[in-house]
Amino acid sequence: MPLVRISHTEGKPGGFASALSQGVHRAMVETFNVPADDFFQVVTEHTAKAGLAGPETFLGIEHTADMVFVQITCAEGRSVEQKKALYVAIADNLANDAGLRREDVFINLVETARENWSFGNGEAPFA
Repeated sequence: MPLVRISHTEGKPGGFASALSQGVHRAMVETFNVPADDFFQVVTEHTAKAGLAGPETFLGIEHTADMVFVQITCAEGRSVEQKKALYVAIADNLANDAGLRREDVFINLVETARENWSFGNGEAPFA
């Protein structure tokens, strides 16, 4: 049931957004036990220097203008080990599939209670 938001700067080669999308989803399937058909994403392209902002260096990590932001909203209940494995898998997948530097993969995980989700028809299947 995760909702994923992926933001990147414009001007990337064809297939870039798809590589981001698939790389994040594959990491969730492999590390978070997300079913393959549980695929809800918003992928947005932003004008360079206008839509995305971040420091050049933070916590000793150097970032470039190609930094990609990944925000995952999901139900509570995963262990710290699962979360760490997810972050590594996303960074690996986006480096391999989209050609990103691992340093340019910013991830934010937001956990919510299961009753906060509706997938259609105004129904709350987990409430």
